[in-house]
Amino acid sequence: MAAMSCENCSFQYYSQLNQPLEASCMLLLIMLGKVSLNLFMLGVRRRDVNQSFMGYFCISLALLDFTLLVNIAFIFYFEDFALWGVRFTKYHICLFTQIISFTYGVLHYPVCLVSVLDYYITISQTPKPSSIGQRLFYILAVVFIWISVLFYILKVPAVSAKLEIQNHFFTCPFYISVQSYWLSLAILSVLCVALVICWSEVITMVRSVRIISFTSETVLIFSYASDCDCTVCKKQLLTRLLICFLGTWAPFVFLQMIILLLGAQIPAYMEMNVPWLYFINSFLIATAYWFRCHDIQLTEGTWSADPFVSWKFCFIPFNNQNTEQAEKSGTVIIC
Repeated sequence: MAAMSCENCSFQYYSQLNQPLEASCMLLLIMLGKVSLNLFMLGVRRRDVNQSFMGYFCISLALLDFTLLVNIAFIFYFEDFALWGVRFTKYHICLFTQIISFTYGVLHYPVCLVSVLDYYITISQTPKPSSIGQRLFYILAVVFIWISVLFYILKVPAVSAKLEIQNHFFTCPFYISVQSYWLSLAILSVLCVALVICWSEVITMVRSVRIISFTSETVLIFSYASDCDCTVCKKQLLTRLLICFLGTWAPFVFLQMIILLLGAQIPAYMEMNVPWLYFINSFLIATAYWFRCHDIQLTEGTWSADPFVSWKFCFIPFNNQNTEQAEKSGTVIIC
């Protein structure tokens, strides 16, 4: 199979381990940790959220990672066996992981594009219970993306040639996705620009913010009232979105900054994970809220789009009078 230049590919390549036998145990432990992290994030998320493409994709990613872990553990335990006429050895642990790495490496852009289109179209619509047709559409979209990307990866001559080289020389290289680097850089750049634009509003709002327990949920009350309504003044809304986003994902933002500053190269099979996708999900939801703020209907179901961030009080303004009424109605002030 002829090899071709990979300048336009969305991943980088380097060899780190020369013996797949040495890599098998490490890959098994890494995938065990990743699967545990995926299950933890799926377990702690809120269940009462609207159905979305990103939600179904996160579940599919967790299932695929679990399947890969089971295959690695099975091959690692039996070492050398034949199944349906195909001989499996510890080398296949590395081979399967590298195919998954190539697949994950080119998924960031398509997933983000489909997800942002999904939120941009549905975020302003009147929330309705998810129908069977909508759920089926999301499932088919997820399956289509997985199959399309996997077919693309297996048909790219450069990728196929490198896999054949691995098979011949028994090497276990790692593949680094460029898409995740540029996506992380873009998100951090947008956050920095938004923080610079709204710095004075952020300081004023943080000083006036109050944390309350409202209907058994801890929420932020922005008691600072500006001259313009939040649904009209986009700068005011941007400030509130920024505070809510950083209030939930600040540790993850700092982690991304450290990774970019150190130039750390993380293999694609580790980089594509459920926490990373939910981080992007919250950013895309905030972006859709900001662009469609004039079209959003202020109903209870509108705020059930994010399983981790509550955006409700970014749109419902609170002032001192509202806060006093909340206290009189039984709301418990935490600080």
